[in-house]
Amino acid sequence: MRALLTALLLLMPLAASAQDPLTIATVTRAPFSMENNGRDTGFAIELWEMVAKDLGLEYTYQRANSFGGMLDLVTSGAADGAIANISVTAEREAKMDFTKPIFDSGLQIMVPNDEQGSALLSALVTRDIALSLLAAAALLFGGGMLMWVFERGRAGYFDRPARDAMFPAFWWALNLVVNGGFEERIPQSRPGRFFAVVLVVGSLFVVSIFVAQITATMTVTALQNSVESLSDLEGKRVGTVTGSTASAFLSARDMQHASYDDLDEMLDTFSEGELDAVFFDKPILAYYAANDGYGNARLIERTFKPENYAMALPTGSPLREQIDQSLLRIRENGEYDRLRAKWFGTAR
Repeated sequence: MRALLTALLLLMPLAASAQDPLTIATVTRAPFSMENNGRDTGFAIELWEMVAKDLGLEYTYQRANSFGGMLDLVTSGAADGAIANISVTAEREAKMDFTKPIFDSGLQIMVPNDEQGSALLSALVTRDIALSLLAAAALLFGGGMLMWVFERGRAGYFDRPARDAMFPAFWWALNLVVNGGFEERIPQSRPGRFFAVVLVVGSLFVVSIFVAQITATMTVTALQNSVESLSDLEGKRVGTVTGSTASAFLSARDMQHASYDDLDEMLDTFSEGELDAVFFDKPILAYYAANDGYGNARLIERTFKPENYAMALPTGSPLREQIDQSLLRIRENGEYDRLRAKWFGTAR
């Protein structure tokens, strides 16, 4: 009897601890984990709730202030697991366990939607081009007035006082250069005809040089500002999140970038035009571009470094096998595809 009582006393704390709700760490990463009207929601949150319901697990959420803080809760044993957009990496695997993948992801580049248009406009609206346009207008005006000197009293179009002839003379010179002039306004004097020929021939060279300058500016601007690959990020203001796989990816390639502890801070900086590009998780950027950044951001199609998200668990967690089996059941019965379609519009 004494031995039985001793065994019961030893088992009572274990039984009590088995009934304690699990602590699940998370961090705000829309659309995987976020708060809406005081309620935890998101793709990863709802997936975990499916697993917990399937396994009959009680739990409470602990929302960390940063992604690294969430993982620290797992490695320190303060949390029984973590759920969000957690990429599986060798470095993290050495410190914790992971379940089977819950989402296939990768890294992607996001740039302002009007990136090329704004850059081209700023390149074209320059002091040199403005001076060139003013010089061309001055030459046309001067040429028109000189033709007025040659043709007044000989051609009806130019037979008017100097003050009244200013705009008609400029208009005549502009049409001569652009359209070859008007048949009914052919110069009548020899000096006028000679000057008209010089003006037309000279304008061919001037217009060709001006067009070449504009074309060269547009080409160079398009090449310098178009972002289609990692190499195009050189010299750009690039942002990502501190401690993320995206930051490690850029650092491994010695690519300069700004790191932000907070995702929202980085996205706010991008929306204010202080970043030329953002390099981060593909689904996170896609969600932002389709919601808060709609119309102002676009994603480069190429996906860099494909990776998987999974639930993080403390090393040696007894929950790993149960959760893996539950995830397989959720995929097999179609609940996973329905959940993914709900949040991302497609099952795959």
